[in-house]
Amino acid sequence: MTRLVVLAGPTAVGKGTLVRALRERNPDIWVSVSATTRPARPGEVDGEHYHFVSETEFSRMIEGGELLEWATVHGVHRYGTPRAPVDQHLAADVPSLLEIDLQGARQVRSAMPEALYVFIEPPSMDELVRRLVGRGTEDDLERERRLLTAQIEMAASKEFDRIIINDDLETAVTQLETLVLGAG
Repeated sequence: MTRLVVLAGPTAVGKGTLVRALRERNPDIWVSVSATTRPARPGEVDGEHYHFVSETEFSRMIEGGELLEWATVHGVHRYGTPRAPVDQHLAADVPSLLEIDLQGARQVRSAMPEALYVFIEPPSMDELVRRLVGRGTEDDLERERRLLTAQIEMAASKEFDRIIINDDLETAVTQLETLVLGAG
């Protein structure tokens, strides 16, 4: 079976940008699509960016054992990884990547300790704040909540097998590519 790579890091660190660049280089790498109860942001497509589901549907998925991991993120919305597609891609020997939060990574570690756990760090907290503000997708209250969560997540980076500092996109993508393709 292909080694699963579990990618986590604080909000606005550039996980999505890294994953998109990785997939441009390697379209055969499979990236799990998470389910979430949060509303779609402008431009997000159901089934492509996330599976946008109701609170009721998310609860049904939990009760049915359909999620590999799930968590309430930033104290508001629930996110989770559907289990079946992960199992199917690993069984088919497809390089696989989960882009999830810290709570989710901890749950996956319990279920799949053989996976490789990679933490993405910003070059500095100032840069993380700049990126979060620059996104313009959260109001002041949500930004503050996400920054508090980011501080907790940064403190947990030592729980991961590898750390990639996202200060240069090309370098960070190359490091991630090496890990996902199993050469690292």
